[in-house]
Amino acid sequence: MLAKMKEIGIAVLVVSLLAPVTMVRAENPGNPTGGQFAKKHPRRNQVNKRVKNQRKRINNDVKNGSLTQAQASQLKANDAAIKQQEHADVKANGGYITKPEQKQLNQEENANSALIHDEAHPAGQ
Repeated sequence: MLAKMKEIGIAVLVVSLLAPVTMVRAENPGNPTGGQFAKKHPRRNQVNKRVKNQRKRINNDVKNGSLTQAQASQLKANDAAIKQQEHADVKANGGYITKPEQKQLNQEENANSALIHDEAHPAGQ
């Protein structure tokens, strides 16, 4: 049962990472800020803090032996893909992310968070 849930979680994460969530509009081509992203934008800040927190959780679980290095590598790769999507969204929107993009990124982070928990705390242990 738990293995099936993990498979579903991974499938949801993969599909959501591959889903085209950015829409570049003709009136907003690329990043008009010259590469200076709005790092303090509240939606972007919230997403970035979640990514940072999950990386910290993964590292702590490796240190205490709850996760193997291979498990940690996969979970970090998931976070890296989410971060890459965040960068693409920011570039497409002139330095910030939209509410729908934030929602999508948070769903991806939720799925990865569940995987971190499930890998670090398997049922029956």
